[in-house]
Amino acid sequence: MTGKLHEACGVVGVVAEEAARLAFFGLFALQHRGQESAGIATLDTGSIHLHKDVGLVSQVFRGENFSTLAGNIAIGHTRYSTTGKSSARNAQPFLIDTQFGPLALGHNGNIANAPALRKQLLGRGLGLMTGSDSELLAMMLAGTPGKTWTERIAQAMKFWIGAYSLVLLTREGVFAVRDPWGYRPLAWGRIDSGGWAVASETSALRVMGCSDFEEIPPGTILHFNERDPVECTRVEIDAPHAACSFEYVYFSRPDSVWNGKNIHAVRRRLGELLAEEAPASADLVIPVPDSSIAAAIGYAQRSGIPFGEGLVKNRYIGRTFIEPTKALRRQGVALKFSPLKETLEGARIVLVDDSIVRGTTTAPIVALCRNAGAREVHLRIASPRILHPCYMGVDMGTEHDLIAVGREPEEIAKMVGADSLAYLSIEGFSRAIGIDGVCRACFDGNYHIPVDENFTKNCFEGFGKGTV
Repeated sequence: MTGKLHEACGVVGVVAEEAARLAFFGLFALQHRGQESAGIATLDTGSIHLHKDVGLVSQVFRGENFSTLAGNIAIGHTRYSTTGKSSARNAQPFLIDTQFGPLALGHNGNIANAPALRKQLLGRGLGLMTGSDSELLAMMLAGTPGKTWTERIAQAMKFWIGAYSLVLLTREGVFAVRDPWGYRPLAWGRIDSGGWAVASETSALRVMGCSDFEEIPPGTILHFNERDPVECTRVEIDAPHAACSFEYVYFSRPDSVWNGKNIHAVRRRLGELLAEEAPASADLVIPVPDSSIAAAIGYAQRSGIPFGEGLVKNRYIGRTFIEPTKALRRQGVALKFSPLKETLEGARIVLVDDSIVRGTTTAPIVALCRNAGAREVHLRIASPRILHPCYMGVDMGTEHDLIAVGREPEEIAKMVGADSLAYLSIEGFSRAIGIDGVCRACFDGNYHIPVDENFTKNCFEGFGKGTV
């Protein structure tokens, strides 16, 4: 993805021996979903232990950390900020004391009505210590009546509007919660050696030792502990299914399965249909690695143009879309990609990318190819034009930040230095995914739920610093 997007986060839950280490393995497999901070909370003899910090999973957790994370029940989180700035105080899981005992919470998504909910908390004399809407969820749960945590969660869900895949840790065990719209993925499975695991993606469940798994249906609460069978509770909330398009385009690992669809297969299909809709006269099809490789393979196979590797990715550099500031994204391009002059020199290339959001990295990537000798660069995008911001956990900025708003592809091609530019149509995109109930609001502006216009990424910042 060029210009790039970011997605909300990755979450895991474990009920098994060595729970913290299994959670660590799961977070490692979900590192692509967030690179700003990571954390693990465990339950041991009624107490919750927590370690979290800014950094990659491998930086936050060292061998000595696991000695403090005792217990056979754990949750974990890896974060990218969609609300709240990138700082240690916004790292998750959040841990609070409640009248019902300790509660730790990890959240993937965005709550669209967070400003209104925040006002309600303020009116009750409560406040937020961080800039994250995830803490708001924890505070609401702390004040929700009910005999069990399942009852409290079900009651609170009636007030939450937006995207949320949650893992919660209490003295009752681990809870996995998916919003009624099904915006974000969440799956669970039995660990082959014994126990249970939950994760944002099925690829992480495999790493955690699950051979078989299934997706958690929208509007569902699952409860896991060491004693009882898994408890499943469906919360009846009228909501249309709205799976996020960008899980298929960019966020999810290619070896994950979501809504019954293998991500790699969907991306190849996107490339095939792109080749049908937007052919080009060229010598090579070159992907912008890594998330565009499958689409480029599909484009090459359908067009008959040979597939080639023209850009080498430094895999120790984070996703440029996921870097939280524009300056870091621009600087990251030169560090992230290196052109293969032997492949590109004198060639007419189709450069396939999964999407263009802000466009801040597109021009530098095209320039890399030209400087390496590419004679022509025809840019092909395996998703439709992004014309509207996302309020459900994808950090696209505002309409002002989106390069496609108010511009035709020909104008954008000139801006980024490409000989031509074409996007996959919305119709082609829908055909490639092949299921109903997909949120395409960033493409067509059709939001499935009302959006609070006051909601911005940093709308809660300053709270807890003497300001309201």
